Amino acid sequence: MVNAPVITVPAFAPARSGVRHFFGTRRHATALCLETGAPMRAAGNSVRASWLLSVKQVHGTDALVVDRPLAEDDRFDGGWDALVTDQPGTMVAVRTADCVPVLVHDARRRVVAAIHAGWRGAVAGIVPKTLALMQARFNADLGTLHVSIGPSAGVCCYEVDEPVLDEVRERFSWWEAVLRDHREGKARLDLKALIRRQVQDYGIDGERVTSVNVCTICHKDLFFSYRREGKVLGTMVSAIGLDPLR
Repeated sequence: MVNAPVITVPAFAPARSGVRHFFGTRRHATALCLETGAPMRAAGNSVRASWLLSVKQVHGTDALVVDRPLAEDDRFDGGWDALVTDQPGTMVAVRTADCVPVLVHDARRRVVAAIHAGWRGAVAGIVPKTLALMQARFNADLGTLHVSIGPSAGVCCYEVDEPVLDEVRERFSWWEAVLRDHREGKARLDLKALIRRQVQDYGIDGERVTSVNVCTICHKDLFFSYRREGKVLGTMVSAIGLDPLR
């Protein structure tokens, strides 16, 4: 299906966008070892940046803002599930193994974000909250923001039970659009569709929202999967950053 170690999307690819990005696969993860909370000197064709930063993820809705150049002795010891930066040459990264990686950029305002959205974070609104933060801190423009939703557990495989169903039904009037095959207190949840609906409800036109419609549970050859494997054998890394200044 995918021969390259990383997946990119056409909407983010043009050179004029001034952004580098990738959704990683398990092939890429084996070659990229990130120390959580510490900037890593980046190298390689899939990165092309000065720094790569990943932090501890806690299934919440808080975002770390990186608004200054990074240094080798920087340490970020808290927990965040989104990272936002306007710093050229810095890529912000999230790690997933069924949860949804979401990448965002505004080429006009020169700001990017990487978001880790499991069901808890997605239902709690981490994606629209991060978009609001990008507007508040960097004056991001809804008319120029682009969002890409990466590989994750698909509606084909992602079955959830009553606690999750109750949260979804309580928070969203359109819950029927993202839940499938109800039976005995269970249903299949379409996390990508839930996030897409949140993004569009926030005010971003659907034409500027793309999805990589590949299920991490289905494709053992491409992705690690907590659901399939029953434990964390590894995680994929997805990242985005502004081109270094020349």
